[in-house]
Amino acid sequence: MAKVCQITGVGVTRGHHIHRSGKAKKEGGIGKHITKRVKRVIYPNLRHKRIFVPELNQWVTVKLTARALKTMDKNGAFKTLKEAGLI
Repeated sequence: MAKVCQITGVGVTRGHHIHRSGKAKKEGGIGKHITKRVKRVIYPNLRHKRIFVPELNQWVTVKLTARALKTMDKNGAFKTLKEAGLI
């Protein structure tokens, strides 16, 4: 199953981690230098939740990010799920 939020559509992001070496100038060195960029994968903060929708009087199982869960608390489950096309 894909690592994608069903509400916001947020998925896996690719980026770099920068390796630095040297001593900082304020510590008496000649400054930090970038020696390497290493590829990395950034995963979304996904949760599997069963959410009760009172308007439909039923439970809905969704995979969503923690940010989407906060949005659902703010706007309501029915409205958020309807906008995402899950109901």
